[in-house]
Amino acid sequence: MSEFDSIVIGGSAVPALVVTMLLMAAVPASFFLYWRMKHKQQTRISWLLAGALGFIISARVLELGLHYFCILADNPVSRFINGNAAAFVLYGTAAAGIFEECGRHIVIKYILKKDRTRENAVLYGIGHGGIEILAVLLPSIITYLAVAVLFSSGDRAEALRALNITEETAAAALPAVRAAASFDWGMAAMNVLERVFAMLLHIGLTVIVWYGATAEKRWPLPLAIGLHMLMDTFPALYQRGLVPLWSVEVWGAFWTAAVLFIAAKLYRKPLSPEAEHAQ
Repeated sequence: MSEFDSIVIGGSAVPALVVTMLLMAAVPASFFLYWRMKHKQQTRISWLLAGALGFIISARVLELGLHYFCILADNPVSRFINGNAAAFVLYGTAAAGIFEECGRHIVIKYILKKDRTRENAVLYGIGHGGIEILAVLLPSIITYLAVAVLFSSGDRAEALRALNITEETAAAALPAVRAAASFDWGMAAMNVLERVFAMLLHIGLTVIVWYGATAEKRWPLPLAIGLHMLMDTFPALYQRGLVPLWSVEVWGAFWTAAVLFIAAKLYRKPLSPEAEHAQ
């Protein structure tokens, strides 16, 4: 596995990864503590837990199950999607938008029938975005940190054994090792900032879906799905190598601001007397 011999762990990789790991964990904790302390009487922890569970079921179980058939498995559908950039982007954005937003809608409208306060809608969004960090992204950062520490020791053979990298798995593991080696303070800042935007996005989309479920309006759900799809368009294009990384961040910031603008208006919008009473 000579391809690993040329890898040099950057001097800032380990400290940057440690700081990123700590800040990643602090993002959802800070959102939760701030909102809970400010609105303790209007919020219920059950909404935070429901947001986390809703994300796991909709995005990590159901959506990933569809991805296995449409992306990972070898069949005519997966070959078409993987072989066509437009189909890949359309499928990826639609799957994320439909599964996550319909998941929010189902949980809020049919399961969380009590305490449908505006404040709880925000708490649901914090749970949704927070578990994505803790269960999906933070483990990746921890893995990168382990790679950087082991390869920094100088004993490549021991590092490969500790990471269970063999001749068969070397090709799949090489990109992760290179990513860990090149991790620096700029990437740390970008990762943390992107997560802050993502948390705000999830909160905004949840408020939009909450308004539709609470006010008995049909249009907020397709609006949330469409906004989610637009948000994910550039990340999907980046995965295909069609746009640079900086454009993904700019695109994400723009649509996060757009979602928050819409959500803020709906958050302040009066509900009907019946809907207000149902809260």
